[in-house]
Amino acid sequence: MRSKFSYEIKTLLERLAEQPLTLADILTETSERGFSLVIGLLVLPFLFPMPPGFTTILGSACLLLSLQMMIGRRTPWLPRRVAEFKFPTVLTMQVLSNLKRVTRLTERFVRPRLSTVTESPYIWQINGAILAWLTLLLMSPIPMTNPVPTIGILLVAIATLEADGLMMCLGYGFAALTTALFGLIGYALWRSPEVIQNWLH
Repeated sequence: MRSKFSYEIKTLLERLAEQPLTLADILTETSERGFSLVIGLLVLPFLFPMPPGFTTILGSACLLLSLQMMIGRRTPWLPRRVAEFKFPTVLTMQVLSNLKRVTRLTERFVRPRLSTVTESPYIWQINGAILAWLTLLLMSPIPMTNPVPTIGILLVAIATLEADGLMMCLGYGFAALTTALFGLIGYALWRSPEVIQNWLH
């Protein structure tokens, strides 16, 4: 029987009280489910204010795990330098506590359903591709946009963990809307010099 995402977060919180955890520790403990679990842990800080300097390492690790899913890999791998990275204990406790609150809310609505979607032989790779694309958007230099792709990543990651086909579809729809939004922002930024020049003249 699959354990609830919130239960796994609770277990990690209890372990963290004893000693600092690395990403390698979490991946070892959660096995295949570690893909979505760690991706959720990596992107959650983007919903809240966090210390500078973490964007590159968090985003890169999330992208690497997503790409591994996309090619069908079932055992997660991270470079040693990233896998052994230890978050500051205070930050990690804050992240896990926030994620626990998020999952408590989502699990009121998340449950195994639409098995025709979740049992597709290609769904793992599809979810990996979507997570990778949203991570690229997350890492884009456009300011004040981090929470938007983060929500999409969390939707797909939690839906993958809980085998919820309906939530996966919602995540796909949100990813499409996010792509459209970033496309509009990119177009506006591309046209802005021309618009400003016309306005000045």
